[in-house]
Amino acid sequence: MAIDIEQTKAQARALLDSRIESVTNLVTTRQRITDLREQLADAERNDKRAYVRATKDGWSPDELKKLGLESGAAARRRKPATTRTTNEASPSSERGASGAE
Repeated sequence: MAIDIEQTKAQARALLDSRIESVTNLVTTRQRITDLREQLADAERNDKRAYVRATKDGWSPDELKKLGLESGAAARRRKPATTRTTNEASPSSERGASGAE
């Protein structure tokens, strides 16, 4: 049986194209994560400024808390414990995937 070099090249290219597509998707997804983290950091800075402005305008921290608007720093102190618990039980950690990026 003769091996067709052109057919073999075409099959190899198809395999490579599939691999390139998956790594391109990975890069795109990672860039989106980076962009969203930057947007979150901007939003958190804006939140801090708005909170400080509200307190300078006469709102006390207790009043803001009663309105469900406590300091963003106070709210963030409670969230990491929940986040860690969620990450430990995530499917990716069960599959043995590392958290390294």
